[in-house]
Amino acid sequence: MSVALSAPDISRALTRISHEILEANQKSDQITLLGIPTRGAHLALRVAAIMSQIAGHEIAVGMLDITMHRDDLRLRPPRAIMPTSIPTQGVEGRDVILIDDVLFSGRTIRAALDALGEIGRPHTVQLAALVDRGHRELPIRADFVGKNLPTSPTQSVKLHLTEIDGVDEVLIEGN
Repeated sequence: MSVALSAPDISRALTRISHEILEANQKSDQITLLGIPTRGAHLALRVAAIMSQIAGHEIAVGMLDITMHRDDLRLRPPRAIMPTSIPTQGVEGRDVILIDDVLFSGRTIRAALDALGEIGRPHTVQLAALVDRGHRELPIRADFVGKNLPTSPTQSVKLHLTEIDGVDEVLIEGN
């Protein structure tokens, strides 16, 4: 097991992603961040705080549960449905940025797009991921990436966050 990103690395990556999102979306008051539980939701809160400080106003942030939209429901043990919380501004006509921790096959993001489609019709949908490890099974790519980590399919990338695990780090496990 090796540390791919330390706490300062994660902090720098989130700050860079925040700046890139603001640069790519000129109307910062039209941005809504939606984190994908569990760790993506915590990352979205962090990014929203950084962006709010830079923009000088609050950035709308919420959480989008994708559990019922996953294509592997019957292959995995049952898991609890997480709450979906959409900011009062909603998503209709807004620039929505989905935030996830690790981008791998693309299936989680496909499920997020399905879940988002049930809530409303955003003006644009963009994707931010702290780590992109490659190995896509679907034609999905992130617009904003903290770190590209080339891995083998047999390896595992684990993100630990202070809010859940007591420490900020990204680990690579396996060969």
